[in-house]
Amino acid sequence: MLEQEIFRVTDPGRIRDLARAHPWATLISHTPDRGLVVSHLPVLVDDPRQDAGDTRDAGCTLLGHLARTDARKHELGSHEVVVVIQGPHGYISPSWYEETPHVPTWNFTVLHVHGRPEVLDPTDTYDVLSATVDHFEDRLPEPWRLARVESYAHRIAAAVTGFRLPATKVTAKAKLSQDEREEIALRLAGALESRRPYAVPELARAMRDIRRKP
Repeated sequence: MLEQEIFRVTDPGRIRDLARAHPWATLISHTPDRGLVVSHLPVLVDDPRQDAGDTRDAGCTLLGHLARTDARKHELGSHEVVVVIQGPHGYISPSWYEETPHVPTWNFTVLHVHGRPEVLDPTDTYDVLSATVDHFEDRLPEPWRLARVESYAHRIAAAVTGFRLPATKVTAKAKLSQDEREEIALRLAGALESRRPYAVPELARAMRDIRRKP
């Protein structure tokens, strides 16, 4: 990924917030036999220090799971992989600037986490499955728990491979019109809040937020 200083994200809290808010990720491996292998899966942030609010470490450790057959195709654990987490993104029309010259562009936030996965045993894999369910169900008024179908869940978990991915490299980028005057950036954010069919309110909030952060 092209790294430009103006769009670089290094704050550990913002990196973890991006991963937590957008857990549907893309896992990419390069294998000797199959070449590139790509899977899509949910991931969780996993680090006791991070959850305790310790921001000294800019790293990011992820937990995930995928079907065992897919894990074999990735040769999971035998080499480095990249997990791509895509945050809010959207099209920016030149007409929204209300001045020229401008061309169409795309604003976005994205996180790349590199590392070699640690394949988990069946017990830890089940814990990842349970934690993943809890992560999403906790937002509901009456959260559903995996324990409600424990026997069935343990049976199907045998076909799943869990992993822990300690990051060896983290690259995060937020291209949110930081290269424009504040007046223009806020005008674009306003357009993203209301201009159909390209309204992306979450992206508009990110553009406003980054102007408020040092």
